[in-house]
Amino acid sequence: MEKLRILVINNYGQTCHLIHRALRDLGMDVKLVPNTIQVEEVLKMEPDGLVFSGGPTMERTGNGMNLVKMDLPILGICLGHQLMALAYGGETRTGKYGGFARVDVEVIDEDDILRGMAPTTKVWASHQDEVSKLPPGFKLLARSSICEIEAMRHASKPLYGVQWHPEVSHTEKGIDLLKNFLEVCSRA
Repeated sequence: MEKLRILVINNYGQTCHLIHRALRDLGMDVKLVPNTIQVEEVLKMEPDGLVFSGGPTMERTGNGMNLVKMDLPILGICLGHQLMALAYGGETRTGKYGGFARVDVEVIDEDDILRGMAPTTKVWASHQDEVSKLPPGFKLLARSSICEIEAMRHASKPLYGVQWHPEVSHTEKGIDLLKNFLEVCSRA
């Protein structure tokens, strides 16, 4: 795979540096940037894709609502997934199960991002908050017994969100998910 430039948008999640490292270990040109960065600054860096990290709270997503609407391939992880849902007209809520735990996820549509993961996969996720309603134009990719929207994607744009953390070793096939996203970036 060609070397791509990927920006990791830091939402102050505890695994943000693991996302950076996982992408770097896959041979990518990766830069960790604050979520307060402006769209113009991102465009000057000419990234091939953006990854929005998890984080503690929607109030600390900085300029995320503008950044997540950029015309680039985007992967939202945990809080990044929720941010994408809100930015495009979906809804979020406090989950019934807070804290990190192993979750069995049912893959409904492998699509580009979940290719090779059906019919189920075990992931590491926090459900302190979660997407409760898909945004218009998005489709459901995965669900679990505790969360109906574990993964989603836009029907025509390269926008993907997952509730779980593919960057941690506790997630089965997490690196495969990141590789699948990089393939999307290489085709965009």
